[in-house]
Amino acid sequence: MSLLQDILREPRRIAGLSLQDWDVLVRQARHANLLGRLYRRLEAAELLPQVPEQPCNHMRSAAVMAERQHMLVRHETRFLRDTLAGLGLPLILLKGAAYVVGELPAVQGRVFADMDILVPRERIGEVESALILTGWIGEKLDAYDQRYYREWMHELPAMQQMHRGTALDVHHTILPPTARLKPDAQALIRDSVELAGWPGVRTLQPTDMVLHSACHLFHEGESDNLLRDLSDLDLLLRHFSADPQFWEALAARAAAMDLQGPLRLALRYLVQVLACPVPEAALRALRADRSQGLAEHALDFIYRRTLRPQHASTRDWATPLCRKALYIRGHWLRMPPHLLFVHLARKAWKGPTTVSASVLQKEPR
Repeated sequence: MSLLQDILREPRRIAGLSLQDWDVLVRQARHANLLGRLYRRLEAAELLPQVPEQPCNHMRSAAVMAERQHMLVRHETRFLRDTLAGLGLPLILLKGAAYVVGELPAVQGRVFADMDILVPRERIGEVESALILTGWIGEKLDAYDQRYYREWMHELPAMQQMHRGTALDVHHTILPPTARLKPDAQALIRDSVELAGWPGVRTLQPTDMVLHSACHLFHEGESDNLLRDLSDLDLLLRHFSADPQFWEALAARAAAMDLQGPLRLALRYLVQVLACPVPEAALRALRADRSQGLAEHALDFIYRRTLRPQHASTRDWATPLCRKALYIRGHWLRMPPHLLFVHLARKAWKGPTTVSASVLQKEPR
């Protein structure tokens, strides 16, 4: 357990921190992209007067930067809504952008590199053309990488707004078509909900928002933002579970969407890492109260290390191996063996390439 995880679980523990502890806490939160959220968490608990001036300044600065990002996201949402309205489509926001425009608790101090939207697969060519006509450009990729995205992945190559610099991912579903799990993209779109005060702008319904966050978290091969994404889930569940029917609806939707596995992992680690108040009945119904077999015991070993802030103060001898194992697992879940072998062999042969900063974390570049 890291110091940051301890404070997120019980903010009042800051009372015993020395200046040296604060230095470590700020560094861990910055590496986890949770510095602004930590500020908002302490503010909500009325604990800011107990924070020394220097760490408080660091946290406040991160929170202000996050607010500025949120303002830009709301601004960009209006442009995207108008573009898709010309095609007769609603704008369906995913992940961070949905939290911002939907004013969900998961927006607290949330920072993100891009916006994500969902469109019907059969209309994705029209959407791409309309975006290009309004100033969006796609990442320059070679023929193989273009094929990788357009045939095997669940999104177009990353786009960027020429004038405003916003990065955009256009999805047609929430997992690659080559992945073993097959959520129903048409149901996700059909059951999305329009946001109050934002005609033409929608988000996934609450259960689907949680399931998307869970499958994104446990299908990724990168470990840099895992704790932030788990914190998003924690805030979403605490908010949505105010509805007494929510847990039953979530379990039923996970079964209908073929996403019980990611949800089971999400609930188990939410309880272990962030003390999320998941009801015992929900844990038992999804068999999330304990690991299932050797494979999940191995995942426990991996996630105990990769769900920490990726900072030197939290590493042990096994951490680099666990990060590599997570990377391989992410590929394994996304592609069948014959495609995976060809893809990884090509990456090994081709080596590092020069890419823009906005897409450094994305495959296959």
